[in-house]
Amino acid sequence: MTDELYSTSETTSGAPPPGASGARAGRATREDSAKRRAPEPMTPRPFRVSKNEPETSDTFTLTLEPEDGRECSFSPGQFNMLYVFGKGESAISISGNPELTGGYVHTVRALGVVTRGLRALTPGDWVGVRGPFGRGWPIERAEGRDLVIVAGGVGMAPLRPVLLHVAAHRRRFRQVVLMFGVRTPDDLLFHDALGVLRDAGVDVQVTVDRTYEGWAGAVGVVTRLIPRAGFAPREVIAMICGPELMARFSALELRKRGVPRENVYVSLERNMKCAVGFCGHCQYGSSFVCKDGPVFTLDAIRPLLGRQEF
Repeated sequence: MTDELYSTSETTSGAPPPGASGARAGRATREDSAKRRAPEPMTPRPFRVSKNEPETSDTFTLTLEPEDGRECSFSPGQFNMLYVFGKGESAISISGNPELTGGYVHTVRALGVVTRGLRALTPGDWVGVRGPFGRGWPIERAEGRDLVIVAGGVGMAPLRPVLLHVAAHRRRFRQVVLMFGVRTPDDLLFHDALGVLRDAGVDVQVTVDRTYEGWAGAVGVVTRLIPRAGFAPREVIAMICGPELMARFSALELRKRGVPRENVYVSLERNMKCAVGFCGHCQYGSSFVCKDGPVFTLDAIRPLLGRQEF
């Protein structure tokens, strides 16, 4: 059943065409072999769940290992399409360490049929994976500069790979500021990672919308942290991920500080189906979020950011 589901339309035997010989035959064999190894973008690869760990009351982290043993490399900010048998498929950002290529890690909020199906999985269960897809965060462009990261809620998940990279290569970056906003202290993700970042010299600032007795941190929306943050506006790269309203006002606050539009990057979330720009479900103006994003410069999306019809 599994083999049948994951079979592809590739029928090439790998043998060179009639009459081919020498270097041509060898080249044809290598090309055919490469085609068989390359994943088809519309065909899920089978992965097994190795861990399913709760983060908050409605958010969890899945660790997936490939059945075929192939490397699982990705760029921070990319996403996979995760397929739950009998439920459907959903686009989920990759939240793992980009330097570890033995599988994929996804942090998911259980909101719909597919994400609730993912939450119900246990170690040993199967998941279909397509990807990775999309354009990620410009980490190389941030090297040698200040780096500001603004995250809202589960929007921290697509930014976690960036922060793990920064912690491992701290000397490549100047001042690094993380501003993380959540609804309540109970919604705070990645407690251990925040401690690692502080130890690495990252200025970690956390704020909550609503609090209770015992909370000693900031209270209020995350955008209120931006005016006081320590960074050089003209030399900073800023990365934003969270609810679109929060992203829009975070971008406005950064612009008030003097950050150039081309230095502000925003990750957008849209309803994705094919993930390769064919179906049009995630069209955003003249762009497709799955293919041209999900990470865009503010300069590219400014005319549309915040418009309800988009």
